[in-house]
Amino acid sequence: MDAPAVEPVSPDAPAMTRTVVMSQRWCDVTFVHWAVDPDEVADRMPSGVRPDVLDGRTYVGLIPFRMVGAGFGHGPAVPWLGTFLETNVRLYSVDATGRRGIVFLSLDTDRAAVVAGARAALGLPYRWAQMRHRREGDVHTYDARLRAPGPRASSHVVVRVGAARQPTELDHFLSGRWGLHTRWWGRTLHVPNRHEPWPVRDAEVIDLDDELMRSVGLPDLASRPPDHVAYSPGVRTEFGLPGDARRPRRP
Repeated sequence: MDAPAVEPVSPDAPAMTRTVVMSQRWCDVTFVHWAVDPDEVADRMPSGVRPDVLDGRTYVGLIPFRMVGAGFGHGPAVPWLGTFLETNVRLYSVDATGRRGIVFLSLDTDRAAVVAGARAALGLPYRWAQMRHRREGDVHTYDARLRAPGPRASSHVVVRVGAARQPTELDHFLSGRWGLHTRWWGRTLHVPNRHEPWPVRDAEVIDLDDELMRSVGLPDLASRPPDHVAYSPGVRTEFGLPGDARRPRRP
């Protein structure tokens, strides 16, 4: 029996076929990526999920940003808890039904209640951290330091944002992701999301000193220059109810 076709890479979100459970805005998003051999991260994928590849390579992302106005369904933002800083380390995935997605190795934030809630609801690897974001003209600085208990690790990322540009094939591959994969209570889940196409700007790394990737078992990446850097002012997104990753999306 032939394997299902992998869904095409597209900046345009498919229709949301599941009940919307949360909406939020991602702002001041910096994308920093390293290309790696898929075999290096295959064992980090949930059951039934494999690394997604472009030209034979997959990617590890270090993504700092501001979460703004998160709320339930299409309702208003949750006061205070709905706005926070986050830095995630992530991989790019495709499941047995051909759906592309993201696998998070860590999600660090400065809201302890968000950490507890996301871990309880979906088993996502959130961690509590001290965080700071500063903007001075076209320079953005993101700082994170994990709180105890847990590994001692910090991250310092400084980027200079340049001109708006047309997204590349690689930009689309990394940002046109319409779900996440996670393992929870013995099942691999797919959580769908949708948002408008990402507006992308050039960016260059001025300074990078990161231990977050080391803390999740990727110790060598930050020692070499990244293979992809970009910035986006952000998008508004919505998430649907999770479903079994073995079941294809309804048309």
